[in-house]
Amino acid sequence: MRTIQFREALREAMSEEMRRDERIFLMGEEVAEYNGAYKVSQGMLDEFGPERVIDTPIAELGFAGIGVGAAMNGLRPIIEFMTFNFSLVAIDQIINSAAKIMSMSGGQYTAPMVFRGPTGSAGMLSSQHSQNFENWFANTPGLKVVVPSNPYDAKGLLKASIRDEDPVIFMESEQMYGDKGEVPEEEYVIPIGVADVKRAGNDVTIVSFGKMMKIVIAAAEELQKEGISAEVIDLRTVRPIDYKAINESVKKTNRLVVVEEAWPLASISSEIAFNVQHNSFDYLDAPVKRVTCRDVPLPYAPTLIEASLPNIERTVKAVKDVLYKK
Repeated sequence: MRTIQFREALREAMSEEMRRDERIFLMGEEVAEYNGAYKVSQGMLDEFGPERVIDTPIAELGFAGIGVGAAMNGLRPIIEFMTFNFSLVAIDQIINSAAKIMSMSGGQYTAPMVFRGPTGSAGMLSSQHSQNFENWFANTPGLKVVVPSNPYDAKGLLKASIRDEDPVIFMESEQMYGDKGEVPEEEYVIPIGVADVKRAGNDVTIVSFGKMMKIVIAAAEELQKEGISAEVIDLRTVRPIDYKAINESVKKTNRLVVVEEAWPLASISSEIAFNVQHNSFDYLDAPVKRVTCRDVPLPYAPTLIEASLPNIERTVKAVKDVLYKK
């Protein structure tokens, strides 16, 4: 099977869907003439032209609103944010228009569209460009939230998101665009809301999503050297969450660690911890442990970034804590 980059998998997903359905278009800052800020849309302007690959001003509220209106009128926009940190400028359109229009109109209008772009820390970008808002958007009825961790999932999930009848938040990572992975040339779509067991295990369940999966898989490999068998679950989507997959795993391993990049309060890991204690309490042999970003704005200095973000060491320690091992 061929190996391609994460950005290429996203480009293939968008291009294949745009060839399939002429209602689909891509709009955002630098997506056309510059081939995308991270070269995700490279070559798409040449193939689809300026009516379907559209450069915008630096005005997220404006072009997000144009996208919502287009979706309500029968088109299927893909709105790219250069980073989801900038989506805060457009959050009124996302939450108060796209997410609610079907309910508010009694089903007369829908907004089938995708908001996509990078999320989270990407190095020394400091506090205002290093934030995770997956839990913010996942808190909103009417939205679906997808966070892939590898090129294969990225392509299959983006195709599913583009075809979905609901607005979808599709969150990537600047630090993953160059990641390579096996992606089939033939058509495939990954359903939204289905988690993936990346690694089977018996001693502890570790749940994560997005680029934190790199941390989790590396931690599981370190734990294996010490004879600890970790089952690793990649959520892939955080609204809806595949609670069934998590609880089935916990009933086997009896212990749970959740790793995510966001701040700890009201996070995805908080929701998972509640759900597991509610549905699988009798199977737990230890309290659920979470590994999150420290509860501070992300610093600029590399040493402080390392101290703030989840890492392999903190994940390994959390697993040993739930196993009562030093």
